[in-house]
Amino acid sequence: MDKPLVCLLASNNTTASVLYGLYDVLGNVGPDYEDMIGGVAGDSALEVRIVARSSEPFLCLSGIPVHPHASLDDIERADVVVVCDMYTPINESPIGMYATEVAWLRRMHARDALLCSVCSGATLLAETGLLDGHEVSSHWAYQDMFLKYFPRVSMSPNTILNLGSEGRRLVSAAGVTAWQDLSIYLIERYCGQNLARNTARVYLLAQHEDGQMPFSAMNCNIRHDDAIVRECQHWIDENYSNANPVSGMVERSGLKPRTFARRFRAATGYQPIDYVQGIRIEAAKHMLESDNATVETISIAIGYNDPTSFRRVFKRRVGLTPAIYRRKFSGITSPARLP
Repeated sequence: MDKPLVCLLASNNTTASVLYGLYDVLGNVGPDYEDMIGGVAGDSALEVRIVARSSEPFLCLSGIPVHPHASLDDIERADVVVVCDMYTPINESPIGMYATEVAWLRRMHARDALLCSVCSGATLLAETGLLDGHEVSSHWAYQDMFLKYFPRVSMSPNTILNLGSEGRRLVSAAGVTAWQDLSIYLIERYCGQNLARNTARVYLLAQHEDGQMPFSAMNCNIRHDDAIVRECQHWIDENYSNANPVSGMVERSGLKPRTFARRFRAATGYQPIDYVQGIRIEAAKHMLESDNATVETISIAIGYNDPTSFRRVFKRRVGLTPAIYRRKFSGITSPARLP
């Protein structure tokens, strides 16, 4: 019986960590575990190939050489195609950058392949049109890009592994290291639960149970042409703890409140109050990560006199309570400690 064929689609804008992480894990389903527990390695349960527009070697985004096993024209059918991350600046249009790859993805899907993506690779899935009217996951930083360039696709900023279109043979994974969640899913789907568990044991793979929200950061978007709004953004960076920060921005702008709100949203994508909340929460996150101040002290320092309101806003925007966020991130740069 032929092994399932998994094609990893890469380009010079793909990171080595995603491409070779997927290649190592999916290409060694079974033998690594058998070697570790018995000293005898067998054959992998999956056939994995790196494919690109051309079969010629190239350097990926991190400068690491990539030697594709095949070009797109060499692959007529595949069981699975994984679109690795394809970096695109968040303020630039991704449409048309990978027209050849997008056309190939449509062909593979029409020939019954399961199409998957990791991180910014979701932009290629979106461009195929196969996700119109459906939801996709990608890196949290690409949310505004999807709103602007793929309005027919709903981008979920928190979901790590999006199986909402699984029945339509479309699966998307969130930012960068979400390739790990995708790899375990694919191994379980094509090789069974035992091999999925054993592979996770070998590579110490764990799911991102908290989603993306705890890792996300606010895009303040100062790359616009409205000088009045931009000056107010600079002012609020230093004055977010004021009792009435939105009123302060309106006063500095010299505009009427409704006019200011309209211009602020047009320039930044945020309502003024949402922007202030975002700035405050980013400041709170930094304080929770770097010092031992109480939640009540942090709440007051960023402009919330009611700690209960602060906790509620924090949980809504971050997905974790302040206390849990602190436990998760305050020790992230500390040396690992043995139990």
